[in-house]
Amino acid sequence: MTRPNVVVAQSGGPSPVINSSLQGVIDAVFEHPRDFGTLYGAWHGVEGILKEELIDLGSQDRNELALLRSTPSAGAIGTCRYKLKSEQEEDFERIIEVFRAHGVGYFFYIGGNDSMDTASKVSALAHQRGLDLVVAGIPKTIDNDLGDEEFRIIDHTPGYGSAARYWAHLVQNVEEENRGMCVSEPVAVLQAMGRKSGFLTAASRLADPERRMPLQLYFAESHHTLESLRENVNRELGASGRCIVVVNEGFDVGGVGERHDGFGHVEYGASRTTAAQAVVNHLNEKGLAVRGQATGQVPGVIQRSVSVQASSVDIDEAYEVARHAVQVACRDGTGWMATIVRRPGPMYAAGYDRIDLGTVANSARVLPKSWIAANGVDVTDDFTRYAAPLIGEAAPPVPLENGLQRFARLDIRFVESKIPAYTPVRFRR
Repeated sequence: MTRPNVVVAQSGGPSPVINSSLQGVIDAVFEHPRDFGTLYGAWHGVEGILKEELIDLGSQDRNELALLRSTPSAGAIGTCRYKLKSEQEEDFERIIEVFRAHGVGYFFYIGGNDSMDTASKVSALAHQRGLDLVVAGIPKTIDNDLGDEEFRIIDHTPGYGSAARYWAHLVQNVEEENRGMCVSEPVAVLQAMGRKSGFLTAASRLADPERRMPLQLYFAESHHTLESLRENVNRELGASGRCIVVVNEGFDVGGVGERHDGFGHVEYGASRTTAAQAVVNHLNEKGLAVRGQATGQVPGVIQRSVSVQASSVDIDEAYEVARHAVQVACRDGTGWMATIVRRPGPMYAAGYDRIDLGTVANSARVLPKSWIAANGVDVTDDFTRYAAPLIGEAAPPVPLENGLQRFARLDIRFVESKIPAYTPVRFRR
């Protein structure tokens, strides 16, 4: 009996631990050679499937594959922002054609809510076309905005713990800078990722759970304005002489010359200006309550692609939830996403379950109102109790070579094409 081949692909913005999930799939598949045939990685996600650009992961150097666990971002096999909409029937049919040509019986898709929507549609279409295909989703997003506000779909997403750790450590260091330079630069403005959700902005509080810093947080959900922000900052300047401000990239400052990515989302890093710069300009133009100026910093995609700030908890969970996805696919069949649940008890512990892809598809959550402090510029202790365990205690191991970080480097050679070349619908002019 012919063993079904496997395709794994990544989609959307990467994270510091996305490759740990990739390694989880690889290890789980390799451990069951009687159940699976060849394992393919799709080069740059669904674009690689559409263009039949598949990499034989079984032919890769095992030492390189082992480095995936500590390799950030998605450079190993690539990701993309190619959104598959319902009307792109040719693209969906092409995916089925590629899978049929290469004997693919399992498809694992690592991504966020848009990716789970795609996975759900591919699963349904394969059934309609008589292709015996099992599709399973593996969650990923640093924004933590996948799921519902009751946290029943997923407790937290792989990637969030590492980005939260980045922000906790960054704000700790900014506090030292601000303390030293406050006589001339009394206000430090930082911008965190998160279009409509403030989970990363909120993570800044993990740097100071006892609230000793002059720290103010401005979430997309809190509905502050530039003027109310200035009033709050000047009030803090009057009390302590300095202030650290963290704003969501989606904080409403008016138009920022928005540009959009392939999913249709605002891509703030490509836009004409930023929320942080608008805040800095407003504070400096309207005037501060003390001498000196406000200064701004925008880390951008660095917060999702720095391996030395990854959370060891996040690395482990990204790996385990991917392994669980393989188990779910084998045991329960198609149409599921592996998910992370929080086990009850006084000590933090993660468990793994499954959720219907259709339930996850295009789900979205924001920072719960109950976790935003009454003043609208802080979070409650309930949030810190939720988020603190996710950043971990120990620093992650980072392999070095000649003093530089050593990342996985796969041999990117595509397997032989079996069907005619194809141009994805959205690439046609």
